[in-house]
Amino acid sequence: MDVVGVEGETAAGAGSAGVRAVPAGEWEREPQPSDSLRTFGAVVQGLREHARLSRADLAARVQYSKHTVESVELGRRMPDEAFVERAEEALGNTGALRKAARHLTRGEAGLAAWFRRWARLEREAVSLCTYECRLVPGLLQSEGYARALFENRIPLLTDEQLEAQVEARMERQRMLRERPTVPFHFIVEEAVLRRRLGGAEVRRAQLDYVLEQTAPRNVTLQVMPLEAEYHSCMDGPLRLLETPEGRRLAYSEGQESGRLIGDSKEVRVLQQRYDTLRSQALHPKESRALLERLRGEA
Repeated sequence: MDVVGVEGETAAGAGSAGVRAVPAGEWEREPQPSDSLRTFGAVVQGLREHARLSRADLAARVQYSKHTVESVELGRRMPDEAFVERAEEALGNTGALRKAARHLTRGEAGLAAWFRRWARLEREAVSLCTYECRLVPGLLQSEGYARALFENRIPLLTDEQLEAQVEARMERQRMLRERPTVPFHFIVEEAVLRRRLGGAEVRRAQLDYVLEQTAPRNVTLQVMPLEAEYHSCMDGPLRLLETPEGRRLAYSEGQESGRLIGDSKEVRVLQQRYDTLRSQALHPKESRALLERLRGEA
């Protein structure tokens, strides 16, 4: 997790021979924004300055926040089609932005080294299952919650590093919106949802966000209740996915380390644990009702 020690999730090429644990310590070498994103951002900034517009001025014209404009110009954020079109119109209709946008590729800023391979596999997976007992899964985190996580990071992040982490976390969530036919399944401990990380306001917004993110038919959330007498995943958080070729992989993460698991026997055991946990957790409708109760109490 997705970093904060988590989710690096806060991510993998596929052959089994390449599946290995990433050495602890590699996480410190955060990737830079891709060259195409930096170039596109520089073009936006150059055209904006030529038009004698501030970032706030451009933000108003493209109907995005000043922070979004800044993130695009610094190469930290992938602009969507609407941003490109509105910026093109606002900056003279030269055609430069439309042409440059065709060559954009996403960088991996903000992702821990140990998580990058898994993150790439996630984008192609035909199914994804996540069990989390420490914090809300990265794909379900509100911006406020993610920011609170990274603000608690030790050692402290610089402001620029923190923003890059938050941007990467929010960017990764596009999967849920862009892949409506891919099943996403989450099991989250009730204690995680009760934790007041960031304060009462952040918690309320986070509960609302989980309800929103898990509303689509392809996204399922189950809560593992505090009073559960049986629990098949006491060994820690777990992620499982299936590749388009039908191969199943797993991912396990700890303090500043993560491991992509490709051994079929080991993955089979982890899949059995996850399947058993699904039967032990609350039904999705009961889980949603619990979230709504927690939201009412917040």
